[in-house]
Amino acid sequence: MKKGLIAVLITLALLAVTVGIAGAITNGQPDGDNHPYVGLLVFDYAPGSPGWRCSGALIAPNVVLTAGHCTDGAVAARVWFDEDVTYDNVPFPLYPYGGKGSGAFEGKPYTIPEYRSVENPYGGGNGLPAFSYRDIGIVVLDKPIKKKVVGEYAELPDAGLVDTLLNKTDVDFVGYGVQDQAQIPGNLLPQPPPYYRWIGLRIRLYAPSQLVSGEFVHSAEYMRLALNPGGDTGGLCFGDSGGPDLLGGTDTVLAVNSYVTNINCAGVGYSARVDIPEVLEWIDGFMP
Repeated sequence: MKKGLIAVLITLALLAVTVGIAGAITNGQPDGDNHPYVGLLVFDYAPGSPGWRCSGALIAPNVVLTAGHCTDGAVAARVWFDEDVTYDNVPFPLYPYGGKGSGAFEGKPYTIPEYRSVENPYGGGNGLPAFSYRDIGIVVLDKPIKKKVVGEYAELPDAGLVDTLLNKTDVDFVGYGVQDQAQIPGNLLPQPPPYYRWIGLRIRLYAPSQLVSGEFVHSAEYMRLALNPGGDTGGLCFGDSGGPDLLGGTDTVLAVNSYVTNINCAGVGYSARVDIPEVLEWIDGFMP
């Protein structure tokens, strides 16, 4: 797991792409063309060396919004906007690499300077939530994507929008994260477990959820969201990092997926708010 974060505080950051395990939002359904601006991102830890994957939202012709723990430490990135990035229909696997015929758009990752800052109001270090403070990242694409390719772009929120939302406000999850836990005996799991137990295809899925509002220790920075894949709502899991949490029924990004609190990706999850004025100002510096 990136940065070796402890299991009780698992980020939504990705399984290594070299393992070949991927999938989708838990309890989700195929998204089709409903959110064509949500893409699957792969990040290189060294030139030509894919290391991890995330989800993200195209907010301008050449700007993809994602999580800071996705962009942090990466030297390059690429993104696919196909609903299905499995590529079983080609004679050789093009995912997770770019280049001609891969369908990928190449770009450069940037991480908000405040990410994991030791001078943050939660004291720095690895504790909740300092380990992912201001978990916001951007990928600036080498070439702009014409609107006709993706149909539409995601929209940024007004400053302070989250503070106006009531408890159980509808929120839409969209991403390419893992879907199911395989029944693999513990002694056969690759080390370190349990991350490699999660399996699935690389397909963009959608699932409804709800805001769990109210003040908590870091509500000024995060949204708290219901993750109930066994009930009427969906959940987030590994690979959904950086994906947008959309105000229900809209294209407005309220936050980006940051972390969950247990290895089953259930209960509640936390997403880094995008509607913070300083965050919006930083993002605006990349907008064309």
